[in-house]
Amino acid sequence: MDFFTDKISERLGGLEFEKSTAIYKFARIKRAKEEAKSKHPELPLIDMGVGEPDLPADVGVVSVLAEEAGKGENRFYSDNGIPEFQEAAATYLKKVYKLQGIDPGRNIIHGIGSKPILAMIPLVFINPGDIALTTIPGYPVLATYTKYLGGEVYNLPLLKENSFYPDFKGIPQNVLKRAKLLYINYPNNPTGQAATKEFYQEVVEFAYKNNIVVIADSAYGAITYDGLEPLSFLSIEGAMDVGMEVHSLSKAFNMTGWRIGFIASNEKAIRAFSTVKDNTDSGQFRAIQKAAIYALNHPELTQKNNERYSRRMELLINALREIGFDAQKPKSTFYCYVPCPKGTKSGMKFSSADEFSEFLIKEALISTVPWDEAGRYIRFSVTYEADSFEMERKRMEELKNRLGKLDLIF
Repeated sequence: MDFFTDKISERLGGLEFEKSTAIYKFARIKRAKEEAKSKHPELPLIDMGVGEPDLPADVGVVSVLAEEAGKGENRFYSDNGIPEFQEAAATYLKKVYKLQGIDPGRNIIHGIGSKPILAMIPLVFINPGDIALTTIPGYPVLATYTKYLGGEVYNLPLLKENSFYPDFKGIPQNVLKRAKLLYINYPNNPTGQAATKEFYQEVVEFAYKNNIVVIADSAYGAITYDGLEPLSFLSIEGAMDVGMEVHSLSKAFNMTGWRIGFIASNEKAIRAFSTVKDNTDSGQFRAIQKAAIYALNHPELTQKNNERYSRRMELLINALREIGFDAQKPKSTFYCYVPCPKGTKSGMKFSSADEFSEFLIKEALISTVPWDEAGRYIRFSVTYEADSFEMERKRMEELKNRLGKLDLIF
C-alpha cells in the first residue's frame, strides 16, 4: 500500500480515493474530443462547449499590467486588497448596476477570482450538519466545500416550467430548519436565464423568513443584451442585510486567467469573510488589481463583448431551429441551453444528455456541455473562435450542415 493511501481525508474518499469508475464530465468530453479528432483529422472541431471569452483582455488592461508589473511598490503582499480597487469596484456597481450606498472600505473585498471566493464562503458560515441550498444545474464549488466541512447540500432544480428559477415552496421544513446558505446564480449558467426584480424580492423574503444567507453569484451579471439592463441582487430592498454578491472580471472583461473578482455585502459579513481570507491567501498581485481598476473604469469594454455575443446567438438560434431544436435566444450570458433530441431516424435513442453530447462529438465533431440534473439539456456557448462576422456565419452554416446529416428526432 502506498504511504499516503490510508491518510487521505474522508472528504476526498479516504481509502476509496481515485477508485471511483465515474469520470468527471469535462474530462470525459476532453477524451471524446481527442478521440474524434484522431479519427477525423480532415474535419475541424466546432467547439461550442468552451465557457471562456474567445478574445483576450483589452489592450488598455494589458498595458496597465505591463506598466505596473515592474514597479517596486507592487511587489508587496496586498492581503485583503488595495483601496483603489475597492473604490473602483464601488464606482462600477454604481455605474453599471445603479447600486447606491456602497462603502468601498466596509462593503467590498477583492478575491483571486470568484471561484476561491465561493470556496471560502462555506468556511464563514457552515458548521457540520448545516445545509446549503444550491440550484442545479450549476457551478458546484460552494456545494463541494459545504460537503468538505461536514455540511449537507439540498438541490433546487431549475426547470423550464418555473422559468429556470428555483421553487422555494417545495423545500421540506426539516431542511429549512437546518439551511444556512442559499446559492443562486443569475444571469444563469447554463440556462441563460436572467433574474427579475420580482424574483429577487421573492429571494429576499425567503431569506428573512427562514433566516438564510443568500449568496448571489453574478459572474455573468453584466453580460446582457436586447435591452436588458444588468441587475444587482443587492439593489433590492433588504438584500444587503441578508446577502452577499460575488462579481468576477473573467467573463465581462475577458480576464479569465487573470484571477480577479470581488464580493460585496454588509460590513459584518465582509469582516467575517476577511477573517477567512486573511488565513487563506495574501491577496492578488497589486499590478493585476491595478489593471482590473482600468477595466472596471471602462464598462464599455463589456458592451463590445455583448454586441458580439448577441449577434452570434442569433446566428446559432436560427441554425438550431432549422434543425428542429427548441431554441430560444436568451437575453444574458453567452450560453444557449436546449433540450436534447430523442434520437435519430436510424433508431438510435438518447437516454441522457451525456449520451447525446458524446454522440455529437464522435459523429459530427461538435463539442457541447451536457446537463442531466434537471432534464436532458445541452449547452452551446457562443465563445467559439472567429475573427469576423463572415467567419461566424460560415461557422454556424457548417454547424447546421453537420447537425442536419445526423437525422435527429425531437
